[in-house]
This record gives sequence, C-alpha cells and structure tokens, in this order.
Amino acid sequence: MDKFFHLRERGTSVGTEILAGLTTFMTMAYILFLNPNILSVTGMDKSAVFFATAVGAGLVTILMGLVANIPVALAPGMGLNAYFAVIAASKGGMMSWQVALGAVFISGIIFIILTVTKIRQLLVVAVPDALKMAITVGIGLFITLIGLKTGQITGVQYVGGPSQNAIAGGGTPVLQFFEWNILLTNFIQNRGALLTIIGLIIIAVLMALRVRGALLIGILLTTVIGIPMGQTDLSKLTQTPMLPSAEHLAVGQLDIMGAIHMGLIEVVAVFTFVELFDTFGTLIGTTNKAGLLKGPEGEKTLGRAMLVDATGVSLGALLGTSTITAFVESASGVAEGGRTGLTAITTGVLFLLATFLLAPIAAVIPDSATAPALIIVGVLMIQAVRNIDFVDPVKGIPAFLTIALMPFTYSIANGISAGIVFYVLLAALRNLFTKEKEPIHWLMWILAVLVVLRYIFLGV
Repeated sequence: MDKFFHLRERGTSVGTEILAGLTTFMTMAYILFLNPNILSVTGMDKSAVFFATAVGAGLVTILMGLVANIPVALAPGMGLNAYFAVIAASKGGMMSWQVALGAVFISGIIFIILTVTKIRQLLVVAVPDALKMAITVGIGLFITLIGLKTGQITGVQYVGGPSQNAIAGGGTPVLQFFEWNILLTNFIQNRGALLTIIGLIIIAVLMALRVRGALLIGILLTTVIGIPMGQTDLSKLTQTPMLPSAEHLAVGQLDIMGAIHMGLIEVVAVFTFVELFDTFGTLIGTTNKAGLLKGPEGEKTLGRAMLVDATGVSLGALLGTSTITAFVESASGVAEGGRTGLTAITTGVLFLLATFLLAPIAAVIPDSATAPALIIVGVLMIQAVRNIDFVDPVKGIPAFLTIALMPFTYSIANGISAGIVFYVLLAALRNLFTKEKEPIHWLMWILAVLVVLRYIFLGV
C-alpha cells in the first residue's frame, strides 16, 4: 500500500487516510438523501435514484483513488441535479427522465473528448474569472429557490400558467414568489413549512459551531422531529427493501437516441459547461491544498483526475442519476490529513456500503428535511460572489445578469448565455472606444455567436 499510494512520500499513513476518508463521507453523505428527493419530481423511483447515487459515487470515487491517487470524492453534483429535475419534471418538463439521462451521457462523452484533446483546459482559460464565479453563485440561488419551494416556504407560480416553456425556463420569468408564509400562524398551520424552518435552524446552528457533517446530521435530526409532526412516515422503513426491485431500477434506461433526435443542444451544452468549471475549480482547489500540483507530475495527476471525472458523468447516466462530479467537501478529508487515493477509496467503499444499509432510511426522509440542506447549499455556493469585481461594469454587469437570470427565469442556461454575450459585447466596445483594454479570448467570440444563433433560431 505504501508503494502504490506513496504514503510515506506524502507524509501520511493508512490510519490517517482512513480517518480522512470517513470525514469526507460524513460531510457529503447528505447527497444520498438529497438527490433522490430532487430527482423524484421527474417520476423516477426514489429508491432507484438512491441506488444510482450510492453506487455511482462509490465506484467513481474508488476509481479516482486508484487512477489519480488523490483524496477527491465524487457524487451527483448539486445544481446540475436541480437542472435535470426542472427539464425532466413529470408535470410540464421538456422531456422524459430517460431522455434527460441520455443527454447527460452524451455530455459525458463530450467531456471525455474535451479532456483528452485538452480543449477543456482551453475553455477554462477562455471564460473570465468573474463569469466562472457568477455561474457558481447563480446556481446557488437557483438551488435555494428549489429548497424554498420544496420546503413549502414559498410557492412558485409562472406568469401565464405552468406552461411547458415556463417550467423549462424557456422565457417566462418567475415574477411571483407568492404564498410567502411570513406569519407564525401560517407556519403552525403548515407543518411542512414549520419543519423546514426547524431544520434550517438546526443546520445553521451546527455549521456555526463548526460541527463536521452538519448537513447530514441536520437532515437526520429534522427527520426525527418530523415523526410527531406527522411529516415523517415510518411505515416506509418496513415497506422499502434494501435494494430496489429490478423493474424500478433506472440502470441502463437512458434514452441516448431520444436525446439525439430531440436535438438537445442547449441541454447538453449546459450539462457540459457547468460541469466544466465546477469540476475544474474543485479539483484545482482540493489537490492544491493537499500539495499535489507541484511540477510536471502534478499536471499529469490533474489530467488523470479530469479523465476519471469525465468518465464518471457517463457512468452516472448509465446507472440512472444526474451528472457525477468532484465534491468540494473533499477538502474536509484533506484538512484531516488525507493526501492520497486511499482517502478516496475509503470514502467510495462507505458509499457502496450505504447502498445496502441506508436505503430504507432514505425513503423515510421527507422533503421538509432535505429542503433546509438545499437552502444552506445555496449559502455555501454564493460565497464566491466576494471574488467578483462589480465596480468594473465590463465584469460586473455580465456577472450580475448571470446570477440574476438563473433563479428569476428558472433557467441555468439563460444566466450563462446572458453572461457570455454581455461580456463579449461590453469588452469589445471598451476596446474599441477607450484606451482601456479588456482581453477577449477568441473562444468567447465563438460562444457568444452560438448563444445568439441559439435564441434566434431555436427560440425557447
């Protein structure tokens, strides 16, 4: 093990690595309960999504440890699972969940090609840092909105009614966040909303006290509190098998040809684009914190990690879940001393064990117990806003539109599109009429033209 993982060379030990892997698992295990609740709105079976989440996270994380030898864990990512749920919603979505899985699979293949050809690295360089940060912030607000709605704190209505285009984020803005239950009497009458608020307080307090695994602990405690409130159905403990039956599993049910026939250019582009920056930042930040990016060997390590990450996207779709990506919570394991792939393998094994041990518990957890976690994830993602220079209009305006349009039009794609076009437009005009020069990568011009053509010819 020392020879394979270079334990002594990196100043660690088997015991330290296992403890670090356990810590990482504790901080990201909330996805086991959150992901099924989010994707179930598409009509997918919750137990099937739990199976895909646990097995997918376990296999790809173990693969990361074996191939790249870094302490990074992977699982279905927040943001893209929410986008998946919106476009494949059982009531009014753009497509079936099978077709959406096909789009995820295609995005994974594209991701592998971009990684092998090193175009992926070029895209990361091309997009300004302000837009990268804005994409993260906008997705955070998007997730928060879903959390507020799931937790019954607010209803979300669409002008003109819940049309397919509105739910898909195709152009009908979310102008009403109505039914805000501000009065305490309303919260008492609406026990689902009250439980959400209780869960939000629990998670917030745990995080303020710097308790590791605050999201996971908060979800479980809120579920217990929901029992006397009538929100947690314990009968599901005995009704839910350890593994879902074969007819309920989503393994291999993706519809690749359906995605191709629908011409899902925008959907595939969003899956690819968001994953591109989210993963890059996580891998760079985590491996750099572990001191593993030094010299040529560090570049090779990062390249192998990116390839595993890209492979995980398509593997996740085959298993029946949205995009699998590197988790920033991996930094908690690094903070505990994790320096090698043994940390990742430990985390991966725990995810696989969870497949058989936690499925009934996942079925019992109500939406009001996972909604607070969604809101808090928004808090964590919005922290990137401090790195955006809003004083400079060329950076600030595109970033602001990216952030604002994601939740207010209920579409991640709209936000990214607006940011790209406005940045290229404003930067080009500054370069043309002033002495100030704003660098515009040639790839940004291509992206801007593609976005404009998309809205002209494809409409909503």
